Amino acid sequence: MIRGYVNDRGHLRAADDPLKEIDDVIWADLTNPSGEEKGALEARIGIGIPALEEMEEIEISSRLYYEDGAAFMTATLPAQTDNDTPKMSPVTFVLAGKRLITVRYHDPRAFQTFPLRAARVAMGCTNGENTLIALLEAIIDRLADILERAGRDIDQISRVVFQHNGNNPTKSRDFQKVLEDIGLKGDLTSNIRDSLMTLERLIGFLGQVTTQRKSDKDIRARHKTLSRDAHSLTDHASFLSQKITFLLDATLGMINIEQNAIIKIFSVAAVVFLPPTLIASIYGMNFAFIPELKWHFGYPLSLVLMVVSAILPFWYFKRRGWL
Repeated sequence: MIRGYVNDRGHLRAADDPLKEIDDVIWADLTNPSGEEKGALEARIGIGIPALEEMEEIEISSRLYYEDGAAFMTATLPAQTDNDTPKMSPVTFVLAGKRLITVRYHDPRAFQTFPLRAARVAMGCTNGENTLIALLEAIIDRLADILERAGRDIDQISRVVFQHNGNNPTKSRDFQKVLEDIGLKGDLTSNIRDSLMTLERLIGFLGQVTTQRKSDKDIRARHKTLSRDAHSLTDHASFLSQKITFLLDATLGMINIEQNAIIKIFSVAAVVFLPPTLIASIYGMNFAFIPELKWHFGYPLSLVLMVVSAILPFWYFKRRGWL
């Protein structure tokens, strides 16, 4: 699918037929383009459109380069970010003259919201360069929202790990679910960090492009702001990754503490019941002569001895603070 947008006094307006209005289109957005659509657009604009296999290359030379007088820049962006398993896929941005071309095979949220906002608000989208800067700003804002949501979820996991249930302190926490949540947040944060790293590389290359194109001061100032925002978000993502690692270690420590507490209960129970068992074993021996065997109070005495021998170790443990 090819969507085209033209400049309407600083607003973006969707073109009815992007290929026919290609001379006026300042942003052509290709989503899952077919071979026919790519060929038709390449014939109109005179540059080659990269295929998905080329976009997925990880070498810098394959993601950031000049060709046929156009600047090609590829970054990995997330889609379906309402859950913790976003779809990560590359998006290529092509600056060719005064036109921006984007090629993608998934649907990041920024590509849905940005055209709607640019149609309502004049964002200075008078050419492809301005449109690219504004689109990158929307992408950075979206990644910031994802990290903010992830930070809130991580704080909630932290409260689950470190706060006891006051109403029922003996109730065991579901640490398996906690570990699953930590794993999901770790994967999400890692994906966003990877996306931000590719964006930082793209923004750095874009700085060279704007210098060569002798862009105006406003573009250069917005580019510097983009670079600072991407760098600060990368630092924040690194902080969240460190916090996730800490929570993982803390959760494993809590699991060990609960397991030790359970083992301690069994150990105390074994020590408490050991003296009564000894007494019962003594009086259960089958010898012909046992002094208390025919004594009227022998049976009650043995019961009292067993109870007392069980209470004394328990009382000793409580007094020493081992329980």
